[in-house]
Amino acid sequence: MIDLTGHWVGWAALALFTAAYALVIAEDFTGLRKSKPVVMAAGLIWGLIAVVLTGQGRSAEVENAVRHVFLDYAELLLFLLVAMTYVNALEERRVFEALRIRLASAGLGYRGLFWATGGLAFILSPVADNLTTALVMGTVVMAVGRDEPRFITPACVNIVVAANAGGAFSPFGDITTLMVWQKGVVPFGDFFRLFPPALVNFALPAVIMHWAIPRGGPPLHSECAEMRPGAKRIMALFVATIATAVLGHTMLHLPPVIGMMTGLGYLLLLAYGLKRSHPFDVFHRIANVEWDTLLFFYGVMMCVGGLGLLGYLGLLSVTLYGGIGPTGANVLIGVLSAILDNIPLMFAVLTMQPDMSLGQWLLITLTTGVGGSLLSIGSAAGVALMGQARASYTFSSHLRWTPAVAAGYAAAIATHWGMNRALF
Repeated sequence: MIDLTGHWVGWAALALFTAAYALVIAEDFTGLRKSKPVVMAAGLIWGLIAVVLTGQGRSAEVENAVRHVFLDYAELLLFLLVAMTYVNALEERRVFEALRIRLASAGLGYRGLFWATGGLAFILSPVADNLTTALVMGTVVMAVGRDEPRFITPACVNIVVAANAGGAFSPFGDITTLMVWQKGVVPFGDFFRLFPPALVNFALPAVIMHWAIPRGGPPLHSECAEMRPGAKRIMALFVATIATAVLGHTMLHLPPVIGMMTGLGYLLLLAYGLKRSHPFDVFHRIANVEWDTLLFFYGVMMCVGGLGLLGYLGLLSVTLYGGIGPTGANVLIGVLSAILDNIPLMFAVLTMQPDMSLGQWLLITLTTGVGGSLLSIGSAAGVALMGQARASYTFSSHLRWTPAVAAGYAAAIATHWGMNRALF
């Protein structure tokens, strides 16, 4: 790290990132895809850094730094590419549609559906991403709650909280947990120490909201819930892919992405076996992944990496972790993740590498994972549901339940502190 925070290039880089991120936040108003501003800012920031440091004869520092950040991104990109491809494959084979139909036709009352959709979101999100989980459960809520608007808002809030909480205790459940695992600061098995705090984070707001759910139930639906051929085999291969990544990392010390890419090979072989009887195109599923999201991660990680090289993250680390202490800093960053995306926040912390105990690293993993639930715009799950249930689930309707969500956030932190005290 060098200190150019007071140099013109430091100010220019900070201004570029701030402007780009402002456009990302204003995405709904500008019509820009969120990746465009940060991808452009990343190139400009590193270009400015290279101009200044090359002039000082320090071009090797720039090259080494940019390769280091890009390698981190490449591992994340390929890991997520495989995971998203499997999720898209399961969606194409109607696995999530079958789940939705079975829930809608189960004959549950509104309160039963409230707990079923929330509970399934908590269970599914550690494996599937929280966005897909929220959309599937949100479809159920919208289908069965069309005649009871009082059911939709608390049910959507519950799904957002559950999806984010479920992803917080699994290395595969959220981008932030994946980044922490790949960085090696928390071993795979230790993530599951966050299961009780994550469960409390979901359950306490759900208990509070339960009493606002109307009694009675929706009329029964009688749709067909058949999955397409190969669906169960794809589910089995997804589990095998995760096992390959985990075992390869823990036993052979290979990067998790190697196991995931091996798992993509499993899916390619299955597609070859299905092509004659039940055509299945893996590359079409790859083409349909969230490329805007993946490019957004590129822009953010490269921007933050550039600011780190300039010295801004070191300054921030001293201010936060040296000033208010690791516990206060980690709780504050979790609250900020309800306003700012948790990806740049977590990548910034990982780049700072503050001297923290395992308990503190688990705390920042928990808070950045569940802090986004405080506001509807704080996570991909909340933003997706606002688009899906435009008239019923809004920023202001979620805000009415923020005190309940905040109670769950505080209780989760207290649970982690109490149960994992020896790790601090």
